[in-house]
Amino acid sequence: MFLPKYPDTPTPPPAHTHTMAEPTPIRRPAPQISVSTGAVAAVLVGGVVLTALLAAVAVTAVSVAVAAVVLRSMLRDQRGR
Repeated sequence: MFLPKYPDTPTPPPAHTHTMAEPTPIRRPAPQISVSTGAVAAVLVGGVVLTALLAAVAVTAVSVAVAAVVLRSMLRDQRGR
């Protein structure tokens, strides 16, 4: 019941005919991006400058906060007397 049915006479395999395929397009390499040394230096200098500015703002904010706490403490002591 589950046996395959074979043809009575064997048929030869079909002959392969080789046809001329379309020529493949020439692949050109992608252009390479070259980064100049000046551009890298500019980015590094810009990063250093921005980091220094951020550090200066942070130090200023901390010093202002400390000064405010000290002044508040001094004024509170003055009112209490």
